[in-house]
Amino acid sequence: MNSVKLALGLLASVALPSVACATDLEVTHWWTSGGEAAAVAELAKAFDATGNKWVDGAIAGSGDTARPIMVSRITGGDPMAATQFNHGRQAQELVEAGLMRDFTELAAKEGWADIVNPPSLLANCTLDGKIYCVPVNIHSWQWLWLSNKAFADAGVPVPTNWDEFVAAAPALEAKGITPLAMGQQAWQNAGAFNVLMVAVGGRDLFMKVYGDKDEAVAGGAELGPVFKAIDDARKMAANSKVQDWNQATNMVITGQAGGQIMGDWAQGEFQIAGQVAGTDYTCLPGLGMNEIISTGGDAFYFPVLSDPEASAAQEVLASTMMAQATQVAFNLKKGSLPVRGDIDLSTANDCMQKGLEILAAGNVIQGSDELISPDTTTQINDLMSEFFNDPAITVEDAQARFADIIATAE
Repeated sequence: MNSVKLALGLLASVALPSVACATDLEVTHWWTSGGEAAAVAELAKAFDATGNKWVDGAIAGSGDTARPIMVSRITGGDPMAATQFNHGRQAQELVEAGLMRDFTELAAKEGWADIVNPPSLLANCTLDGKIYCVPVNIHSWQWLWLSNKAFADAGVPVPTNWDEFVAAAPALEAKGITPLAMGQQAWQNAGAFNVLMVAVGGRDLFMKVYGDKDEAVAGGAELGPVFKAIDDARKMAANSKVQDWNQATNMVITGQAGGQIMGDWAQGEFQIAGQVAGTDYTCLPGLGMNEIISTGGDAFYFPVLSDPEASAAQEVLASTMMAQATQVAFNLKKGSLPVRGDIDLSTANDCMQKGLEILAAGNVIQGSDELISPDTTTQINDLMSEFFNDPAITVEDAQARFADIIATAE
């Protein structure tokens, strides 16, 4: 029996905390696409197997839509039992206000510090030495997804890097194919910009901008090629009129678009569509330029509840999310990498294998959410949304405005 089969069989035997009676727990998240829903179902199935009940609280739209609703409920005295946030600082104020549960004791009991890889994931859950969340996956933004059909229809080879992709754009357009699929949401525009910063500029440049908050670098010549690349992306995505990220992914799946810059969660959509990595689509980590992946992703926080039975069930859910079997089943459907470093995913597809190899080699970078505040993120999102939607905004103007944001970044 290989390790994956063993892990999948653990759910029936793993010793999870027990509760006296079944308890319903509402869990809020923004995973509503086909691939995401399939992954959430694995979390629900694992928790239901403990004798409790996962009550799904999916909120349609992106995280930008869902997070304010989640925060409002928690601060307004109507908390859910558990809620999704991204790795980083999104829930820091809620933790500081004493509204989130401390799972330090459970983490020590189960040895999370020994199994969570990279350690920064658990560090993101830690404030003043206490652990307040459960990391469930590693989602990397640094991917270019390409439709093999689109390039065959255009009569050009499937690109092996971003420069070749840009060069192939005219051939795609000549066949009525949109070169770059991109949804009309600010976070998608800003996400593409950050991916290009790593792919074109490299890890050190990214960290100077977001880690050091270096205004001179953000406004200087070193970042010039990145803004040239995002201008190319703007032109290539000019005819992409869809709204949501998964609609843009579907353009790639159906051959209506040549490619998409999107995180590895796109794999779930290709999987639901029955497409095979390497045959129907091609994935380029680091856009084929710098094979580096970010260690962003998702974690669940657990608001403080007054009901002791619900509180006990929260601990069961936290333990279940971290269990090997759950990590395997959930991440294979989600397209993300597990947070546990002791899991064999030898049955994963070619793209996930690439991600695992990059992770194992240590070629990783923190996500921007881990380095800058939500307010700074919003400012960059707004700038990139304006840039993509208004061709009159020059590269020079956009870079000057970006440097101003970095100058006051938190």
